[in-house]
Amino acid sequence: MTVTAPLAAPAPRAPRRWVPKRVLVTRSAAELPHGQRILRRVEAAGVQDVELLKGDRLPPLRGEDERSTYALAKQTLAVVVAPPSKRRPQPIPPSADWRVDLAEGCPAHCQYCYLAGSLGGPPITRVYANLEEVLDGVAPLVGTGGVTSASEDRRAEGTTFETSCYTDPLALEHVTGSLSQAITHVGTTDFGGPVQMRFTTKFDDVEPLLGLPHGGRTRVRLSVNALGVQRFEGGTARMPERVGALRRLALAGYPVGLTMAPIMPVEGWREQYGALLDAVAAATADVPGLDLTTELITHRFTPRSKEVLQGWYPRTALEMDEDARRQKRGKYGAVKHVYPAPVMAELRTWFESALAERLPATRLLYWT
Repeated sequence: MTVTAPLAAPAPRAPRRWVPKRVLVTRSAAELPHGQRILRRVEAAGVQDVELLKGDRLPPLRGEDERSTYALAKQTLAVVVAPPSKRRPQPIPPSADWRVDLAEGCPAHCQYCYLAGSLGGPPITRVYANLEEVLDGVAPLVGTGGVTSASEDRRAEGTTFETSCYTDPLALEHVTGSLSQAITHVGTTDFGGPVQMRFTTKFDDVEPLLGLPHGGRTRVRLSVNALGVQRFEGGTARMPERVGALRRLALAGYPVGLTMAPIMPVEGWREQYGALLDAVAAATADVPGLDLTTELITHRFTPRSKEVLQGWYPRTALEMDEDARRQKRGKYGAVKHVYPAPVMAELRTWFESALAERLPATRLLYWT
């Protein structure tokens, strides 16, 4: 095994926090207790442009071109009420039995953004003021599900609920408090059966979570990657800071995880990913009762997401060459461009071997 130098620890600094320049609050959201709590947090964060709308529809947001519209949207937070369609139970393979959305949209600037092409309109971040109603949807689903609950390997996790399908909830926590409330709800409620909430983050502002009564029922996964891929993740915490956050969460008794995504065979990828795994191993070596999982997700894109991303990031160096990929069709015929089979096989073989050698404490949940 080739041993590479671990990632250097960053100089201590305050965690990266996104503060919106403009906040829009719908009438119904402003009337709800959680909507009012969000308003207080927004004001405490120093946001000057807060608009209480007369109705429940957001005003149109358009710049001079797609890039300027994107920039305006990324500076905007909308406090809204999640409609029934957003609260309808939906399985989310291969991650979890069910999706639970606390918000929609993300303040980060990832040039491979998973949400590109899947959300309608400008990428405004919407947070849900009817949080209690959203969380009330968890209990009826406990004991059901066909993803992890039906898996022989993952059944011990209980009924699983993914909260980061369409957002990074930790990135919004300082202006919403939604994540802490969800963790506390899941950690202290008697559901009559085993339950696990899950979320992935690229941020490191975990201090508000460390003292919560999580009951070991929330698995926090840090999205980590090679340094050659991190350059595509604007506005996020640096990789060593994410590894440090993983350690602090594990020491606070949380089940933790690595979401290694999107994996890319960048130049020197073996050395870069090896250094990352070495850093995680060093950070978790002395954690008592460590519960660590890993999810491996390779880079892919759709024709629609490529079009949107190139509008948002016209000078991106991200590789999205259809001729260098193979097509993979989803359940309903949607096309994704993934790496060719030999590349996928090489990546998978290396990662499975490297995890076993460098990070034997982890459980590999899936590869895709």
